[in-house]
Amino acid sequence: MSRWMGDGPSSEAADRALFGRVFTKVYADDLFDIWAVRRDGRLVGHAEIKPAEVVEGYEIIYALAPQVWGCGLGVELAEALVAYGFHTLGLTEVHATVAAPNKVSRHVLSKVGFEHVRDITENDGSTTLLLTRSIKSQDLEKVWHYPAHFGPPATARAQATHNDPTSR
Repeated sequence: MSRWMGDGPSSEAADRALFGRVFTKVYADDLFDIWAVRRDGRLVGHAEIKPAEVVEGYEIIYALAPQVWGCGLGVELAEALVAYGFHTLGLTEVHATVAAPNKVSRHVLSKVGFEHVRDITENDGSTTLLLTRSIKSQDLEKVWHYPAHFGPPATARAQATHNDPTSR
């Protein structure tokens, strides 16, 4: 999935610089909720839900290291992000954008109930798909348990609402 993010996979130094900026800007200013994703104690990706740039509302974003592709973690993260948006942030819909050729992420998002809304033509001529997942009555009835590797987001506001380990 990370091959579709920005210019594709980045070096460890670039990742450290990016997360340095995240820690000093996003966390410090409490801009949006973001998580580090760990598996077996190793950092394998990140997940976030933040105000969308292409549509009014919130967008989910996740990126995973190639060594964990194909094990269901993408679906698990997308489900957890949607649940967090609905149950913690009180949203009635969440959005995702995905490069049109990215069949894997399109499949992951369709498994979680996202539907195609419209195409976006990028400056370079490529196409990005806007997908939306609206809340359904069964979402309101479901009790969500976030996976252990999807712990509380690293913002002070969200940490205060996620101190109960049974809510993960």
